[in-house]
Amino acid sequence: QVQLVESGGGLVQAGGSLRLSCAASGRTFSRCSMGWFRQAPGKEREFVAAITWSGGRTFYADSVKGRFTISRDNAKNTVYLQMNSLKPEDTAVYYCAADPNNLLRSSWHEYEYWGQGTQVTVSS
Repeated sequence: QVQLVESGGGLVQAGGSLRLSCAASGRTFSRCSMGWFRQAPGKEREFVAAITWSGGRTFYADSVKGRFTISRDNAKNTVYLQMNSLKPEDTAVYYCAADPNNLLRSSWHEYEYWGQGTQVTVSS
């Protein structure tokens, strides 16, 4: 079992930055790949970024490539999403998720554990 709690969301102006954190508990966290997803009102959940358990490989959606960075600190059981050059279209609830299979996948159906989400709002 893995429990996930996101934090760091908030209101920011376009062009600004935020860093999201996802604190994990559970014995298998360090063997899980981790993903960030987001969901805007009326839209489907969308892949943002993923990272393998070692942190050696990452994968990004085209819409955030070059602006967002995913990282993890297994000693702290935490995954981060650094978001720079934010745009109003980045506004959504952001979720972290864990995949015990340690695969870099963009489909939210493939992730087994989820946090409750944190709201990010980017004003124009």
